[in-house]
Amino acid sequence: MHRRRRTALALSAALVSAAPLLAACGNDAHPGAAAVVGGDRIEVSALQAEVRDVRAAQETSPEAAQLIKNTGQLNRAKLHGMIFDRILEHAAEESGVTASRKQVQDARAAAARQSGGEEQLAAMLLQQRGVAPDQIDQAVREEVLLTGLARALDADLGTPEGQQKVGAALTAASKELAIDVNPRYGTWDDAKIQLGDYKAPWITQVTRPQEGIQAGA
Repeated sequence: MHRRRRTALALSAALVSAAPLLAACGNDAHPGAAAVVGGDRIEVSALQAEVRDVRAAQETSPEAAQLIKNTGQLNRAKLHGMIFDRILEHAAEESGVTASRKQVQDARAAAARQSGGEEQLAAMLLQQRGVAPDQIDQAVREEVLLTGLARALDADLGTPEGQQKVGAALTAASKELAIDVNPRYGTWDDAKIQLGDYKAPWITQVTRPQEGIQAGA
């Protein structure tokens, strides 16, 4: 069970971080939007707010210079995460999967125990995934939804076959949402579930079943 949770955490981390995301749909059709997902706008201002939160957290770290250097494309990474959130929510909803507040709290408590405490968990997520302290619940919610989606699909995230099955569901959801990204940042790839060829530098790619599912550290 612990192995599966660690696998889900790693997979979730890679999925959320491994796509080129600064794509802002601030074109003529969607002025002021970083992207439009399923008809809903991701405002540039919302993207910038998430980036500011991460930078503020990084600047208080003893490793501030290295953290900032390693997240030079933070805008893209955060936009990718915001887009992926919506894809995962849609795929989960299609499979009848939800994430209650209690489930999120329990999963966060378990992750904190495994990390050695809340402070260590926050430091790890900031370093490895560019997640600010006030963004941890959302990151944990993604894990809960991803694990629930895999269960609903009878997919083992610890196997390439299971990852492919989840990847197919995410790709289908991505296509249904008709994601539109500002051309300044590239185009969204439904098959890879990412923006262009961007790869977050703090994520090590290990596998690529279905091209969009990656397990990373």
